[in-house]
Amino acid sequence: MEQQDKEIQQRLIQRGNLPRHIAIIMDGNGRWARQRGEKRIAGHRAGVDSVRDVVRAAGELGIEVLTLYVFSSENWKRPPQEVSALMNLLKETLEKETKELVENNVRVRTIGKIEQLPRSCQRVLERTIELTSRNSGLILNLALNYGGRREIVEAVRQIASEVEKGEQKAEKVDEKTISAHLFTADLPDPDLLIRTSGEMRVSNFLLWQMAYTEIWVTDVLWPDFRRRHLYQAIESYQSRERRFGKVKE
Repeated sequence: MEQQDKEIQQRLIQRGNLPRHIAIIMDGNGRWARQRGEKRIAGHRAGVDSVRDVVRAAGELGIEVLTLYVFSSENWKRPPQEVSALMNLLKETLEKETKELVENNVRVRTIGKIEQLPRSCQRVLERTIELTSRNSGLILNLALNYGGRREIVEAVRQIASEVEKGEQKAEKVDEKTISAHLFTADLPDPDLLIRTSGEMRVSNFLLWQMAYTEIWVTDVLWPDFRRRHLYQAIESYQSRERRFGKVKE
């Protein structure tokens, strides 16, 4: 790490008020590749370097949770060859990076309908999750085959089933009940959402959880995103006043 990065990192830590949970929509891989006359998968491959740097930086800052939007439930609509390449890249990346994740005390977990991924991907994910399960540092939460609306629908179905069975009273269902039935039930809601490539939408990502999340958007394409951009987002977050609907006294 460069001296300047170390100084910025220390300044962020000394300020306190670091976000507990950062979520990132990693957008712009395709455009990055197109600008270079390459196939889209080249952008996805280049984006792995960004993931590595951001995971390292988040761990060094003491961030509790980093959720990355890796593959949405809508991404199955992409050309089959791109989907296949993405699944292979996921396996390849996990196989290559797991050793460092273990050494850096990072714990990997997932949200989404993992059982619908190719079985070969599931096996690699299961191995990485098991090998990192005893780590106590950063939780690297991978959103895979994930959709925010579907997550809420499934939570509602589970609650309705519990009501039918007499395990839950309908009048007792509240926000806490719904949160407890989401994929993120044991995680804090995101404090900060970062979206790259300048797009101004949340793309069906953590819809319930982001009710009061601070949003930071950058025109930087994901393959060009590095820890200095993460630091900028956190600096912006630290300068904001979060009132959660209240007024400043």
